[in-house]
Amino acid sequence: LDIVVLLDIEEMGLTGKLVSQTEIKCDGDVMHEIWGSKPHHISNISADNIQGCALHQGEWGTAGSIIFWNYVLDGKAEVSKQIIEAIDMENKTVVYKLIEGDVMELYKSFTVILHVDTKGENNLVTWTFEYEKMNEGIQDPTNIMDFLVKVTKDIETHHLQP
Repeated sequence: LDIVVLLDIEEMGLTGKLVSQTEIKCDGDVMHEIWGSKPHHISNISADNIQGCALHQGEWGTAGSIIFWNYVLDGKAEVSKQIIEAIDMENKTVVYKLIEGDVMELYKSFTVILHVDTKGENNLVTWTFEYEKMNEGIQDPTNIMDFLVKVTKDIETHHLQP
């Protein structure tokens, strides 16, 4: 399994930015479509990590929709409620803003940006976190980044199966 992960942490006091890039072999358009329009399918693809994804408000694949996730992070069941701030089909980005859940106990704000770059046969998935910690004792969310990279690789594996 070829995994290329670049991890870049920028920190200014309590605010931070974390960026990870992962090369994938499956179709980048499929990756963007799943995260943007069909996140409820991820629990079937990465069942060890994601137990469920439910629509609380709006419609799948539309900005302004609110989705609720059940997942396991570091062996612990957690939840997250997010608003989809933007879905850009042309640039293959999805922006999620966390509004409730376990992560929000540690951070004042937390935004997750997915960008899928499809150039020829190489597809690159870039996850960017922009966040503000509640206090200086809070760790950077590298465990959450590792988690999303694992789920990304599960989706890739699922879509490479014959």
